[in-house]
Amino acid sequence: MAAEIAYIVKGFPRLSETFISNEVLLLEQMGVRLKLFSVKRPEEGLEQRTVSAIRSELEYLPPVTSLSNTGLIPWLWCNLPLYWRCHARLVARAPLRYLRTAAAVVRMTVVYRERLVKPKKVFIKEFIQAGYIACRVLESRDIRHLHAHFCHGATTIALFVNRLTGVPFSFTAHAKDIYQVDQNPGNLLLEKIKACSFVATCTGANKHHLDGLNGGTPVHRIYHGLDVSYFRPARRPERSPIPEILAVGRFVEKKGFRHLVDACSKLRNRGIPFRCRIIGERGDQYQPLQQWIETLGLEQQVVLEGAKSHDELLPIYRQAAIFALPCRLMDNGDRDGIPNVLVEAMACGLAVVSTNISGIPELIEHEHNGLLVAERKSDELAEALQRLLADRSLADRLADNARRTVCERFDSRRTTEELKRLFDESIVRGPSMESPQEEVSRVQA
Repeated sequence: MAAEIAYIVKGFPRLSETFISNEVLLLEQMGVRLKLFSVKRPEEGLEQRTVSAIRSELEYLPPVTSLSNTGLIPWLWCNLPLYWRCHARLVARAPLRYLRTAAAVVRMTVVYRERLVKPKKVFIKEFIQAGYIACRVLESRDIRHLHAHFCHGATTIALFVNRLTGVPFSFTAHAKDIYQVDQNPGNLLLEKIKACSFVATCTGANKHHLDGLNGGTPVHRIYHGLDVSYFRPARRPERSPIPEILAVGRFVEKKGFRHLVDACSKLRNRGIPFRCRIIGERGDQYQPLQQWIETLGLEQQVVLEGAKSHDELLPIYRQAAIFALPCRLMDNGDRDGIPNVLVEAMACGLAVVSTNISGIPELIEHEHNGLLVAERKSDELAEALQRLLADRSLADRLADNARRTVCERFDSRRTTEELKRLFDESIVRGPSMESPQEEVSRVQA
């Protein structure tokens, strides 16, 4: 039987993380055998195009209650009955390995506690969940590598599974999970890098940052690609007589939608005809943004819409005149890497406007395949949008180059081949799993 890769994710499938389902599907098509472990079930009801085609086994961990507003002992009393059998099997199989891992977890709760007051209980929860996956890994006998997405919770679980089983692991680091201190307090991210086989990340800016941590583990830049045969321009574009500015993203502050609304207000005041659609999952900025639109009297120009599937988004991309996403860096380190919706819009032949932060300049070259403006500058954003609305030849030239850039550098089949190669190399090296007898012999020696 061929070796398997176990994917560990916090939730699957998620509409905001279609790059994971795309990656899984492509790896399947390349002959990689996968087993998916999801800590949580998805909350969205929208069906993703790629998910229905995935054939890999998906297992959800037993649900647990929130740990935030309760003590550790009451939480364990409530949730441990769902997990204790798995942990009992692990103890019986390799007691010393289990005890070493448990001791390391307890140490982490103290070392990485906040304000040196209370132990960081979340590591206990993640250790309990890791025990469930570790038990499944050992029962399988075919799983030879673990891979987690996002370098905080899911990767912490993968680290614990690695220590409980000896199966090597890797992870993909994305954006805020790298830069927000609360996601990986102290030197925890560095410890994860040192412990894993390799790190993948989706931008060159992220790679530069992770290399600077000097963990000694290879870090690979692997862009999130997309299916360029699916995301493509319409053969006969049918655009509205009133040009449409499109934005897609979750309604959170880092997307910069407030600045887009301000830019729309300036365009309206200059007498420029347009409509603006902002589409996405509801976040904490949805209501404030709706109220701001009403305050500015932009109800006729700007509309907010709920999240849509890719099948619903594709014709919307094709009908729009401009795609705008004025992302911003947050004070706490939260940020986007290279937003997938930017790549999708460019693949569909749209002229795009975004900000020169994070990994976005790796995708957009100013004046060549899009326009870049400074973050939080609604004046600059309005000027860029006005240029594209007024100069169709400029918009068409940028759109043509945008499509070409995506086809050359962000074709998902090419980007996923690099990840498959890394998995293959890890499997060839093999796990460091020990039997209970081997563990006892090594310790006695």
